[in-house]
Amino acid sequence: MVRVDGTSGGESLVRIRGLDKTYRRGSEVIHVLQGLNLDVEKGEFVAFMGPSGSGKTTLLNLLGGLDTPSRGTISVAGDEITHMSAGKLTQWRARHVGFIFQMYNLLPVLTAFQNVELPLLLTKLSKAERKQHVDTALAIVGLEDRKDHYPRQLSGGQEQRVAVARAIVADPTFLLCDEPTGDLDRKSADEVLDLLTRLCREHGKTILMVSHDPLAADRAGAVLHLNKGALVEAQGAGGPA
Repeated sequence: MVRVDGTSGGESLVRIRGLDKTYRRGSEVIHVLQGLNLDVEKGEFVAFMGPSGSGKTTLLNLLGGLDTPSRGTISVAGDEITHMSAGKLTQWRARHVGFIFQMYNLLPVLTAFQNVELPLLLTKLSKAERKQHVDTALAIVGLEDRKDHYPRQLSGGQEQRVAVARAIVADPTFLLCDEPTGDLDRKSADEVLDLLTRLCREHGKTILMVSHDPLAADRAGAVLHLNKGALVEAQGAGGPA
């Protein structure tokens, strides 16, 4: 279940209370996020929509520990990340967060296998264990036969699926997706959305996705709109239940 009223009394996977984010531009104070509350249970697929500049990417960056709030708290799986040191946040991200971006951010000099393996190089897994994890992730996204291909040898949709495999290879607590289909044609976008939906339904992954695409948002179990720094829950969202 997803709530934005701050009344949930249970232990949600993601719990935000009183979140503010402000920036200064000279003497002007810009309020990007104001008093946000959010509870997301494990296994939810949530889409964030809103006009450009509404704070959607800022919210994802805060949830992923890439930015710090001006006020308020963020807890994920019981870890309150708001006041963690930079070193602890790095360790926390490696353990809990899988990032998927609009631009695939694959390293062109590495094969698909090597790109997916990158997050595991920060762990204590053996080479054989890393191979097992990478093979499993590539199989989930349907690209085990492309593991030795370089990004230039893949289509845009295949590159994004490699990026998804990289995001899930360490079995993170949740996935943060920033316009994951924004650079794809409709067919490739639908294939990536099918994959995200399957990760949620069959593998129990919690997915928080920013998108301008109503067809992408339709795949989510809950759609939240950001407007003037506030979150509003949309009615009648489709997607995984």
